Amino acid sequence: MDHLQHFCDDKHPLVFEENWTDRGYRCDGCGEDVYGPSYWCKENGCGYYVHHKSCAELPLGLHHPLHPKHPLILFSPQRYNNKEFPYKNVKCEVCKGVNFYRQYSYGCSRCNFNIHIGCTVSPIQAEFHDHPLIPIGKSITFTCDICGKEGKGVPNSCVSCCFLIHRRCARYPRRVKVVRHKHPLHLTHSSHEVDQSDSRICPLCVQKVDTHYGLYYCSTCDFVTHLDCALDWRNRDRDWEKLKDEESSESKATLEIEDTKLGEFADSSAYKVKKTNVGKDGTEIATEIEHFSHEHDLKLSDDEVQNNEICDGCVRAILPPFYRCVECSFFLHKSCAELPIKKRHPLHRHPLTLLPKSPDRIVVVLKISPIFRCTTCDFALDFKCATLPHTTSYKQHEHPFTLRYTAEDDSGEYYCDICEEERDSKHWFYYCEDCSYPAHPKCILGKYPNYKFGGAYTFGCHPHPLTFIEETKDRPLCHKCSSPCEELIYQCAQCNYNWHYWCLYQT
Repeated sequence: MDHLQHFCDDKHPLVFEENWTDRGYRCDGCGEDVYGPSYWCKENGCGYYVHHKSCAELPLGLHHPLHPKHPLILFSPQRYNNKEFPYKNVKCEVCKGVNFYRQYSYGCSRCNFNIHIGCTVSPIQAEFHDHPLIPIGKSITFTCDICGKEGKGVPNSCVSCCFLIHRRCARYPRRVKVVRHKHPLHLTHSSHEVDQSDSRICPLCVQKVDTHYGLYYCSTCDFVTHLDCALDWRNRDRDWEKLKDEESSESKATLEIEDTKLGEFADSSAYKVKKTNVGKDGTEIATEIEHFSHEHDLKLSDDEVQNNEICDGCVRAILPPFYRCVECSFFLHKSCAELPIKKRHPLHRHPLTLLPKSPDRIVVVLKISPIFRCTTCDFALDFKCATLPHTTSYKQHEHPFTLRYTAEDDSGEYYCDICEEERDSKHWFYYCEDCSYPAHPKCILGKYPNYKFGGAYTFGCHPHPLTFIEETKDRPLCHKCSSPCEELIYQCAQCNYNWHYWCLYQT
């Protein structure tokens, strides 16, 4: 049924919407959040009149065993306010709760009898469950088998499966799509589908998930999220929701082929390309992206940054090329933006998921970088450690070095063979097996591994190009602050001018 003439709006019919995705709307019939199939009035000035499909299609009359003498009539709160139904004692005879602004009831005007629609014995059908769910007809204290929360009220029961759930939890959609994962997630409350012995972490809020109750799950990737996190409008993939019911058998087969090709890390993309340009060599370059870690689109830039900005990924100074947000002070090195959202690490058996900064942290001075975290167990690596190369070379050594995570022996004495300073045996280091040659990561990779030295850059404060160099032995004086320049220097060879990195960006 595409249209429905409903008593809530005597001017316009309500229009059917298969997948309601607008945030913040509650059903005018039961007062719960609206997900999935719904009816609404889209005419301006009507206040939408949004209803769940099941609430909009409620019968106008009902025979109930608690009041066999007369049929009960469906009433809205507006009809209470208009005194069409006796205004005294409008408490529900089952749960004893008082009607609020959005809550339809069945009532008998002759006997002043009232039952909320959620307290009737009329069954409802949940998208995620095969059997009808029936209110038990009395108010009790119970723990919902979907959300795991304890409360008092009239639960809906599945007799076949022996579980009790809130009426609002029966409204949850069977499938959702979140922007942090490539595959759709399905709601499960089966203890056989997800291993309850593991400590699971929701990648959307980075908190533990209780697998004894309902959750959204991707069986392909063993990916779990809290119900509320998956349904939060900030995490929902709206484009997928608009198209999900248009999938033909052909498109489903195509998706299966694509998933097979993508393999284990099918959800590895951390960004969506919005705009591209073709480079001189014919390569497509992403000039505008939507990155999972930021609410606004990011644009590619090759310009010099003038305000000492720091990359929000690796927490190092920004150098071109980088992506930036034109609406706020958010920057990502191009290499950081293009990192996969999932990656393997030799220290851990499960794939690690890239998570943004925790939203509940208040950072005043320092930026807190993202982390790679295991969503199956409590294992995490910060961004800089997780992205260290596993093998590398050193300009003054003929053999490759491998990243090591434990001490090379039990001697109790550990030194770096490059700087000859002591090493902490608990810290990672690079090691040449052929020569038994250990070294600090900073000695192998350099103190500034993400900086590009030797490039010439043009600034408005000087007529000649300036060369960016790591350090100089003669310690020339800075042109601005007159202090000796030791490292991170912009230098003009023609004028013998030198600027500290930070001094130049403050000019």
